[in-house]
Amino acid sequence: MLTLPHRPYRIALAIGLSLAIAALIAVVLWAILAAAGEAGGQSRVDIAHLLRMTAIQAGLTTILSLVVGMALAWALNRLRFTGRDLVVGLFAAAIVTPGMVVAFGLLSIWGRNGWLNQISQTLFGVTFDSPAYGLSGILLAHVILDGAFAARILLARLDAIPANRLKVGQSLALGAVQRFRLIDWPAMAGSLPGLGAVIFLLAFTSFPIVLLLGGGPANQTLEVAIYSAVRLDFDLNGAVRLAMTQIGVCAVVILLASAFTPPPAALGRSLAPTWRDGGAARILQWLVLLVAIVGFALPLLSVLYDGVMGGFGRVLAQPNFWRAAATSVLIGSASALLTLLLALMLALGRSASAQPLARTLLGIPAFAYLAVPAVVLSLGFFLLVRRLGVPTGLAAPFVVVSANSLLALPFAMAILAPPLEAIVRNRGKLIRSLGLDGWTQFVRIEYPLLGRDIGLMLALAFCFSLGDLGVIALFGTQDFQTLPLMMYRALGSYRSNDAAAIAAILLIGTIAAFIFLPRLLERLAHAGRR
Repeated sequence: MLTLPHRPYRIALAIGLSLAIAALIAVVLWAILAAAGEAGGQSRVDIAHLLRMTAIQAGLTTILSLVVGMALAWALNRLRFTGRDLVVGLFAAAIVTPGMVVAFGLLSIWGRNGWLNQISQTLFGVTFDSPAYGLSGILLAHVILDGAFAARILLARLDAIPANRLKVGQSLALGAVQRFRLIDWPAMAGSLPGLGAVIFLLAFTSFPIVLLLGGGPANQTLEVAIYSAVRLDFDLNGAVRLAMTQIGVCAVVILLASAFTPPPAALGRSLAPTWRDGGAARILQWLVLLVAIVGFALPLLSVLYDGVMGGFGRVLAQPNFWRAAATSVLIGSASALLTLLLALMLALGRSASAQPLARTLLGIPAFAYLAVPAVVLSLGFFLLVRRLGVPTGLAAPFVVVSANSLLALPFAMAILAPPLEAIVRNRGKLIRSLGLDGWTQFVRIEYPLLGRDIGLMLALAFCFSLGDLGVIALFGTQDFQTLPLMMYRALGSYRSNDAAAIAAILLIGTIAAFIFLPRLLERLAHAGRR
């Protein structure tokens, strides 16, 4: 640790930023608590039912996603085929695919007027009840996204198995079941508790999927109930009680999860398989892979098809669309840049500190969003703005950008912090011997090596903001709306063709940003290095 360059300003800036984020969260929580003390009247909110429903769907989502993730990671780790990198990248993109786009894709296939019902009506003259609504639809949408996310993380754990261990296994002629029990399971087991906690929190705080697929009050979750209480009923008392309940549950889950190793970031290329199973295991692996590809890709393809064949041209001709698109791009860009600034300041400060306790404390504020999710954060900002007497329309852009930045900050830290710490520790002696100051160290050494990581972080933050509905839902107006809000309003007005076109544009935008931004930033960083 004595080889670390002396960077007191980095540590001081990180401490100041951590305190500022903590203060912001404290003010938001104060606004919620103050409203709870002042709110009068009886609330009709059934917290026990909502908490039970939210916990059930989040628990089932976690179990199913981990099972699907392990099966898919196992299949991808064994199979070698043309286009494997594309398939792995497809599942990696699940983390940025907007939930409401997947929900709309499921409705397009399984809905009452979906593809399957139309085919059944044409061929057999019968229709069936849609499984896309209610708990089944919520679980299906969550497992499509979270199962793919879990598979990419667990595939990285399988890729990291030492080559000598695989050689020993091959020399012992281990079968598929024996290898999984003796080699694969130990490699994945350490990541399951932390990964499960993350998936549980993502499902517990899910908003757009439950909003679109819930099918009524019986399947409402805390997030949707908070939105309904504020936006539809203006029941601030009920909304505050729900928000405090959600914060309490999330805080408990985070405290429990802190005892486990967090899941590693795994968004790069996967190693080519070196071990192939035979017989029934290989057939099962191909079956798992094909089902997973169809399950994940078909809703997205249906979104693209319906968007292009539906009202694509009509939507592009609407001035409201271009205003919403411009707002989405500006909000997304501002959120991504703010997230980059915050993550860099925190990560640089952490990497410069030699004290484990200080490093831990500097990282805590970055995960504030996990304890205070989007709708709860929006409610706090909403109450704070009302208390200060600031017009909602004036505060909306700043609130949406700030909230979206906090939403992406945990993922940004997970991407930037590990490589920054590795750079400082591996090149600390060289930096000290050259007498480089902090700025020169960043420009000459850290930034060129972080080009792709910065691009990936910007892509994630931009895509999160581009597809977010939870923050804009409380602050959106006719004059200030993003594409997700415009899509939701189109669905509420039964303009499904317009919603399909907007969903297709959102999907194309997020996937394009996720693919091209990291490559662009990597090239710019390398160009600057030359």
